[in-house]
Amino acid sequence: MNAIGSFVKTLAGFVDGLRFALHLHADSAFEHVADHRAGMAVGCRRLAGAIGDLDNLSLQFSAVQNWQSMREYGTNLLCATAQNHGRSQRRHSPSIHISPPIDDISPKGTTPKGPFTVFLLYHLNMAKRTNAFDLTLPLLDTEIPAYRMLYEALRAEILDGRLGPGARLPATRDLARQYQLSRGTIVNAFELLKSEGYLEGSIGSGTYVSKVLPDESFHVKAEGDRHPEIERRPRRRMSAYAKRVHLFPSLERRPSRAFRANVPALDLFPTGLWAQIAARRLRQVSTNLLLGCDPMGYRPLREAVADYVTTSRGVRCTTEQIAIVSGVQEALDLTARLVLNPGDRVCMENPGYVGAAMVFESIGAKISALAVDHEGMELRASGLRGARLVYVTPGHQFPLGISMSLPRRLQLLEWARKSGGLIFEDDYDSEYRYSGRPVPALQGLDRNGSMLFAGSFSKVLFPSLRLGYLVIPQDLVDYFAAAKSITTRHAQLLDQAVLCDFITEGHFGRHLRRMRGVYAERLSALLQSAREKLAGWLDISDVEAGLQTVGWLRRGITDESAARAAAARNVDVIPLSRYTRGRAAREGLQLGFAAVDPREIQRGVKELAQALKAAGSGS
Repeated sequence: MNAIGSFVKTLAGFVDGLRFALHLHADSAFEHVADHRAGMAVGCRRLAGAIGDLDNLSLQFSAVQNWQSMREYGTNLLCATAQNHGRSQRRHSPSIHISPPIDDISPKGTTPKGPFTVFLLYHLNMAKRTNAFDLTLPLLDTEIPAYRMLYEALRAEILDGRLGPGARLPATRDLARQYQLSRGTIVNAFELLKSEGYLEGSIGSGTYVSKVLPDESFHVKAEGDRHPEIERRPRRRMSAYAKRVHLFPSLERRPSRAFRANVPALDLFPTGLWAQIAARRLRQVSTNLLLGCDPMGYRPLREAVADYVTTSRGVRCTTEQIAIVSGVQEALDLTARLVLNPGDRVCMENPGYVGAAMVFESIGAKISALAVDHEGMELRASGLRGARLVYVTPGHQFPLGISMSLPRRLQLLEWARKSGGLIFEDDYDSEYRYSGRPVPALQGLDRNGSMLFAGSFSKVLFPSLRLGYLVIPQDLVDYFAAAKSITTRHAQLLDQAVLCDFITEGHFGRHLRRMRGVYAERLSALLQSAREKLAGWLDISDVEAGLQTVGWLRRGITDESAARAAAARNVDVIPLSRYTRGRAAREGLQLGFAAVDPREIQRGVKELAQALKAAGSGS
């Protein structure tokens, strides 16, 4: 809802009706007039006129050629007034009170010549709202009158902060029914609290906790704010897992600017189409959809995902091997808890994905960080020795964007075959490839059931869509299904059904093709601007896939100092050192381009150049 609709909705809470006028010009014909911004519509027949531009206040005013039948949808058209703007005579027709449907709103015995103004009075049906939840009060003392007991219980709740300022109380009838008291008893308690300044309100508008409590009560609260029983509580004993787990930061909710990484172009997602599919699903919802689904996920979506990864990513799997998860993060957590024990070794790329490292460390695993060169992860025997699991991003290494070479892929699979270890392949944004031949998934080369393959729709579609998939080796399916059945049960089913329709009806493939072109254009704009303005300061990597790239800094500038200087100029870059375990071999920055339009890219490059010069002069 836009600002106009919000204004109308807010104002409707204070008045019975709203008066609007619709402005029409007599220069073309129309049959339907709607101000969709305000959520209102008027249907008209045989009117000569055209809707004019509505101002920001959305006050609708109309001048039409002649009195015609009008039908107003969703509200009551309560009055109309005719005006003659001629110099010789000026008369007003009487107000006409009507209710749709109607055929003729002309006043009896009059023939207005027009042009005239039609005023529409919108009467908004505002049902009285009461608190949807029961209010549970500690009513303990039965020796005092019931109204006094209720008064003291409510007062205590207010002073303790459990009923905060502005909180709406249930209706007196609801409280009377809940506590089996007479309504008069409830009213007496409310009136006493109102007289002391704890409650406020009036008939028809509800009863609320006062926004400003009485001074004496406020002092009581301040003095009694300490809770000795809490202070004496012994220190909680937490598990080893609780001591190891740390908060993984979520995406900041702010407008995208150059060069925000790890985010798709949300403004280009077809939200209208998604809403249509969701609305259709809700209209046709079945009891089975409301009941739930298998822990592994909605079967039709699993089939659609199996078809997608088999065709587009070269994965070898069946529908039974697909688990629908909330994203790669859940897939990592499930894998870690089922495969690893505290002290087990896990190999990761360095630099690499911090979210994976946090999961493994929370389990108590020991991480072996393996360096990355131009062929991908360096697979040294000393680094792989004793590992139970290898986490890798071979299609588009995070964060450097390198594709793992075929010899390295075969070497890694051979290690898994000989050692019995598992490989977790994170295919986080390989759908977007801009040059070169398509790179099949590493999982497609596996012949020994050593691979777990995970992907997410949040990077491809939008981050709040917490749906992804995990392809599980056949012999481990039952373990993963059991783990999901006692944790998340299954992913949100309606979202699964909508996504399934989005994929099977071809919208997903079309969206990928469209965004691939958009992102390729934005990457090209970044590379071109960087060659012109960042030469000698930042060497941008010409990546072949993904939503972001990296830039290597001139020697003498640290990535942290560069990031601070860029932030001062409203430019977002991420130091590569934040993804590195130990000391980084080379200073660099991660730059996102997918969520940034070409104009903002040009601004960002210009500002980043100035920031790097400032950081270089200060080093």
